[in-house]
Amino acid sequence: MTNEIFFKYSTNSSDRFILGDMLTIEQVDTNNKRQVKRFVEFYYDLYRDCKQWVPPLFLDAYLPLNRKKHPFFSHSEADFFLAVRDGEVVGRICAANNKPFNDYHKTKKAHFYAFDSIDDLEVARALFDSVHAWAKERGLDTLIGPKGLSPFDGYGIQVAGFEHRQMMTMMNYNYDYYPKLMESLGFEKEVDFVSCYLPAHEFKIPERVESIAKRVIERGTLTVKKFKSKRELIKWAPRIGEAYNKAFIHNWEYYPFSRGDIQYAVDNIFLVADPRLIKVILAGEEIVGFLFAFPDVSAALQRAKGRLFPFGIVDILLEMKRAKTISGNGMGILPEFQGRGGNALLYYEMGKTVLGFNQFDHVEMTQVAETTEQMRADLKNLNGVEYKNHRVYRKSI
Repeated sequence: MTNEIFFKYSTNSSDRFILGDMLTIEQVDTNNKRQVKRFVEFYYDLYRDCKQWVPPLFLDAYLPLNRKKHPFFSHSEADFFLAVRDGEVVGRICAANNKPFNDYHKTKKAHFYAFDSIDDLEVARALFDSVHAWAKERGLDTLIGPKGLSPFDGYGIQVAGFEHRQMMTMMNYNYDYYPKLMESLGFEKEVDFVSCYLPAHEFKIPERVESIAKRVIERGTLTVKKFKSKRELIKWAPRIGEAYNKAFIHNWEYYPFSRGDIQYAVDNIFLVADPRLIKVILAGEEIVGFLFAFPDVSAALQRAKGRLFPFGIVDILLEMKRAKTISGNGMGILPEFQGRGGNALLYYEMGKTVLGFNQFDHVEMTQVAETTEQMRADLKNLNGVEYKNHRVYRKSI
């Protein structure tokens, strides 16, 4: 079946585009609570029986559709679409124009996110046709994704490691038919994000790295700041966010974060933060590097089924104390310090994090861009095993 779609964009809740066989594409009116609920709850319905999936909290799942509260809408634009067949939601997608990203990279890219669909090529094609039309109307020439509305949303569609449980909501999880849908629609690989598994009993810092790190500490040119409480950590959060913003300027996914972007990330990430597992590297008073590690509370999130209250928050806090896995979901050093012992000091501190608490059996380094060749090589030297892969796709519009 060939679909020729003509779109009219408005916030009119009656906008729907009939594609045949009672399949329609509906643009979500984000002021309409019923439509927003359908968009969010389809995701939970689709994965309800998937043992590897970790449901986000409903608070987090609804926030991207709140144009008044989500910081993305202070600088960029996005719309949301549902695929509906015979009155039943069978797919969803978000189309976004991240203006700071395009300004920084001198590109005209549209991003897609929250793509979820039943295993049906017609449904997937209709959703992406709606995004193509949306992007073309705005003068954009390439579609890439999945890439979310927040700097800390997980990247890509999972293409390997489906048998493993999702690492909290710091990455995406999808069924194994998703890559087949993408390829059938003519999408090509843009970049891969690889996750690496490091068993604690095999984790060993090479002697050369340890020696360099100790010399750096002895010279005092770089120091390690450790945190004793979450209250202290939260006070440092804005400065840490600014350092994060500077550390990844050469990365594919980078764009300058707004203050709202940074605060959004802090509010979300620090919910499951153990201050002992977060460290920053200082040159004098300046933050020049950081290591973010988090106890894996995936099991508690699965039990919560999206609900933080009344018991979800208590279970998450208890899970932080009994978790056997930690997620390394942020590790960086400012470019000018990478050849001055900064990298060695980061890996040395990571070793202390893994081995020093007598709690954790292994660590997962979550979503390391394949373009960071040195980090991937370093992780392999630490006996890390690459075991998950998420692919960002692209297609010309």
